[in-house]
Amino acid sequence: MAKKDFYQILGVDKKATAEDLKKAYRKLAMQYHPDKNPNNKEAEQKFKEAAEAYEVLKDDQKRAAYDRFGHGAFDPSMGRGASAGAGPGGMGGMSGGFGGFGGAGFSDIFEEMFGDFMGQQQRRGGEATSRRGADISHEMEISLEDAFQGKEVPVKVASWASCVACHGSGAEKGTKAEVCETCRGVGRIRAQQGFFTVERTCPTCGGVGQTVKTPCHVCGGSGRNRREKTLSVAIPAGIEDGTRIRLAGEGEAGTRGGPAGDLYVFLSIKPHRFFQREASNLFCRVPVPMTTVALGGAVEVPTIDGKRMKVTIPPGTQTGQQFRLKGKGMTILRSPNRGDMFVEVAVETPVNLSKKQKELLQQFASDTPDDKNNPQSSSFFAKVKELWEDLKD
Repeated sequence: MAKKDFYQILGVDKKATAEDLKKAYRKLAMQYHPDKNPNNKEAEQKFKEAAEAYEVLKDDQKRAAYDRFGHGAFDPSMGRGASAGAGPGGMGGMSGGFGGFGGAGFSDIFEEMFGDFMGQQQRRGGEATSRRGADISHEMEISLEDAFQGKEVPVKVASWASCVACHGSGAEKGTKAEVCETCRGVGRIRAQQGFFTVERTCPTCGGVGQTVKTPCHVCGGSGRNRREKTLSVAIPAGIEDGTRIRLAGEGEAGTRGGPAGDLYVFLSIKPHRFFQREASNLFCRVPVPMTTVALGGAVEVPTIDGKRMKVTIPPGTQTGQQFRLKGKGMTILRSPNRGDMFVEVAVETPVNLSKKQKELLQQFASDTPDDKNNPQSSSFFAKVKELWEDLKD
């Protein structure tokens, strides 16, 4: 029986990218997996065909040979596979279909998709497995003024760093780590379980790929030790509360030469004694004497840049009325512009009045027509009176 076209099996055309191939195979593998289709010979066969097709097409050299010679590229009787750099079996002896993978093909595909889990990087050929260092976080609190103008802030962090005595190898000076005899440096071991080849972390080296017979006296063979370092964090002007700043490569050191993790600085801004912030705008509530709002006048208010601004108060200003100071708010992140500042008036009622002051206020009250000088209160109590009259009816 003629074998099916690999591209048709995966449901892609010949111009499919590596990502297209991976997505197509993954979909079919999930659909026809034996665990989902127990005792289903048809699903098992489709699962095998998809794995075989992907194993060939994911490799550029094998794919080129297949595109040129078709299935004959892997037929040892035709001898073409040898011309493409394969052994007697033509492209690695794949003429045996899915079984021709020797149990390794599907495992390699699975590794390709999921092998970098948790930042682990696998290297074969007797070299040690390296792992990326963990990310670390640091919380920092800054003032609103610092957020307005930006600054360089020193940060002390304690983390795992590469051991200076053994340079991260974990071996005592004059010795070196040796390739693990159990996994031969791979860091994993394979075991055949029925239809599948199962891989697990090597129990001897713990997945490192090497064993240290004479551990470093400083780090105890881990290749790392805990140290404190001081870093400079650039706080940009206009930064907002809750912002996260990433310092690449400043996290914990990796093992066996693996890359370091990152440091994440989480910023919070201290509450200010005068200003409330909303995005790039600032709000300031200013108490103003009753006489000033009644007769009119001016008050001086502080600004975030340390200056003073005079705000004119018109006669008859009420509590809650706001005055806008354009361009006197916060710096806008990555912009030369600034937000606005809003001054909210809070009318202050005088306290601790003298006898004479009370007499003057009483005289003012008796000479004041409520509907003219106090229109808001007059209107309110008029409506209340109407409500009471309605309730009586």
